[in-house]
Amino acid sequence: MESIDQRYLVQQNKRSDEGKSPPVFARVMRSKEGKFEGVSFIRNKEKATVMTVAEAQEVMQWAAKKKGNAHEYDTRIICVGQ
Repeated sequence: MESIDQRYLVQQNKRSDEGKSPPVFARVMRSKEGKFEGVSFIRNKEKATVMTVAEAQEVMQWAAKKKGNAHEYDTRIICVGQ
């Protein structure tokens, strides 16, 4: 049996000139059937969704399309240990 490589988080940092704002992390929302419905970004890294690379890429695409002010954020995939 092959294990699924779930060890990635999606992190966003607000682009700003003055000071650094704390990063936020993706928490994936799924239906009861497990279908992807969207993402909320939270400050608590421990409560963020740990996911595969493919799931993280889906989150990044969703954030770029659905989040109105996406151009104000740097979004990236990070390993859990980072």
